[in-house]
Amino acid sequence: MDNISFDLDKKPLREVNQLLHGDAAGLNGKSFTIENPNGAHSIAVGLKSDVHVTIKGHAGYYAAGMNQIAKVTIEGSAGSGVAENMMSGVVHVKGFASNAAGATANGGLLIIDGDAGLRCAIALKGADIVVGGSVGSFSAFMAQAGNFVILGDAGEGLGDSIYEAKIFVRGKVKSLGADCEVKTMDAESKKILTDLLAKSGHVDVKPESFTQYGSARTLYHFHVDNAGAY
Repeated sequence: MDNISFDLDKKPLREVNQLLHGDAAGLNGKSFTIENPNGAHSIAVGLKSDVHVTIKGHAGYYAAGMNQIAKVTIEGSAGSGVAENMMSGVVHVKGFASNAAGATANGGLLIIDGDAGLRCAIALKGADIVVGGSVGSFSAFMAQAGNFVILGDAGEGLGDSIYEAKIFVRGKVKSLGADCEVKTMDAESKKILTDLLAKSGHVDVKPESFTQYGSARTLYHFHVDNAGAY
């Protein structure tokens, strides 16, 4: 596999991103390393080729946003909105993630080894997110579809106004949001959880140690009796 290295101390990020947005036929199968990211924003956004990008350090806002097909590894922490609106592929943050990680993500897999900040998985639309640590308040707010695995604890308002996404939490939940409730884990959900634990490197973690949460389905349509929950 071809490997190309960029040093952001020497080459502008705009030029690096432009190269990564080139014709897929010439990029597929290549590997790129980005040195000295120094918290720059919007690194490796909107990738549409089958490439592997390794960011050797901390990334700023919206790293790997709108990702398609590519695998992006951040060997540090990531600022707000990492993998925002991801469509497919894999984004792996080996450190911590700030607010709104995986926001509106439609597909693919986001792995965060450390903790994630507020509103992780907000408006999730079909992607899978695995957080090795804990998540902040109002995570999975209005999550519509997809799967959200939390190996640590969850803050206040987990799953507020959730639709049909599945949430699996191994630790404690400070409080549930409106219309979010404990669910009984069936065979299908257990398989989903088992597969995601394996894909994210947590093969020794037992699915039985998790509690599943999902929608009580009382907020799908407005009803005056539920007005206080909106």
